[in-house]
Amino acid sequence: MNWSGKRVLLTGHTGFKGSWLSLWLQGKGADVCGLALNPPTRLNLFEDAKVERNMRSVIADIRDTDLVRKTFLEHRPEIVFHLAAQPLVRNSYDDPIGTYTTNVIGTASVLEAVRKTDSVRTVVVVTTDKCYENREWEWPYRETDRLGGYDPYSNSKACAELVVSAYRSSFFHPAAYTQHGVTIASVRAGNVIGGGDWAEDRLVPDIIRAFIDRRPVRIRNPRAIRPWQHVLEPLRGYIQVAEASCEDGGAGGEAWNFGPEQSDAQPVEWIVRQLAEQWGDGASWELEDTAQPHEAHTLKLDWSKAQHRLGWTPRLRLQEALAMTAEWYRLKLKEHDMHEFTVAQINAYEDDCGQALAPEIKKSGPNGVQA
Repeated sequence: MNWSGKRVLLTGHTGFKGSWLSLWLQGKGADVCGLALNPPTRLNLFEDAKVERNMRSVIADIRDTDLVRKTFLEHRPEIVFHLAAQPLVRNSYDDPIGTYTTNVIGTASVLEAVRKTDSVRTVVVVTTDKCYENREWEWPYRETDRLGGYDPYSNSKACAELVVSAYRSSFFHPAAYTQHGVTIASVRAGNVIGGGDWAEDRLVPDIIRAFIDRRPVRIRNPRAIRPWQHVLEPLRGYIQVAEASCEDGGAGGEAWNFGPEQSDAQPVEWIVRQLAEQWGDGASWELEDTAQPHEAHTLKLDWSKAQHRLGWTPRLRLQEALAMTAEWYRLKLKEHDMHEFTVAQINAYEDDCGQALAPEIKKSGPNGVQA
C-alpha cells in the first residue's frame, strides 16, 4: 500500500512504541498526527529521536472526549492507531482507577471519536498479550482463548478488548461493511524491547540503567517467561493489519496476535545474562529478595493466524533484537544523532523484510473473529 499522504492519527505517539511507529509512518510519507500526554519519563525516545519533527503533535489526555473529538475533526484521519495507555503492571497496583479509566474509558473515547468522524476507514487498537486469562500453562494463547487478567493492568486491557468488540458489533459490524466502511482490529503482542525505552519497572530499561550506573541489576522474577521481541516486529504486524484492512474491505476487523518464535520465549534470567554479556564492562545482576506483587510466570502467544492470513512471521531472533537494543543505548551514551540511528534501524529492518508488508488478506478461518 502507498502510505504517501495518508492521514493517520496515532494516540500514544510520545511513548516508546508510539515513537517508533510515528517515525516508521513518517518515513512512509504518511501525514501523521499524534495525540498523547507528554513523554512519561525524563529520558524518552520521543525527544531523543526528534519524533515531532515531521508530524503534528497534540498533547492531551485521551479521556478528554471533547478534545479527542476535536482532534479527529481537525485532522480527519483515514487510519487510526490507538496505542495510548497506562502500560505497566506494577503501576496498575498503585493506581488501579487511573489504569482503568485510561485503558478502558480512553479506548471508548477514541472509538466514539471514530464513530463520529466519517473520514476514518481503518482502526487498529493495541492491547497486550496479558489480556488473556493466564492459566500458567506452556501452550501459547490464541485469539479465541478466554480474556481475563489477574492484575488491574492486564484486566483493564481485557476490558479494552471488550469495548472494541462492543463497538465493532454495535456500529461497525463486518457483515455491514458496505454500509459503514470501517474496520476495527485489535492487536496483541508480548514484551517488546528496543532502543529508547526508559520506563520504570520494565526489564530492559532497568538493566540498562544499572549498567550505565555500574551497579548490579536487581531482578524480581528470574524464571518468569515472556514472549520477548524487538519493537519493530509487532509494529510491522500492526502496519500489515492496517494495510490489509484498507485493501480488502473490512477483512481485518478482528483480533491478531504477534509474537516471537517459541524458542525465543525465554526467562528473565536469560535476558539479563545475554545483555550483560553483550554490554561487558563488568555488568552483573542479583536477585531482589523483597516481597513483590503478583505477575504471571509463563506467557506465550500463538501467531499462526497472522502467519496464515497476513504472511507475517518474526524476522529477528532474540539475540539479534538484544544486540540492536544494546547498540542503540551505547550510541545514546556517545551522544550520537539518535533520530538518524533510529530511522536507520527502521530502514534496515524494512529492507530485510523486503518492504512487501501487506499481501492480500485471506478470509477468516476457524481462528477468526474474537467475540
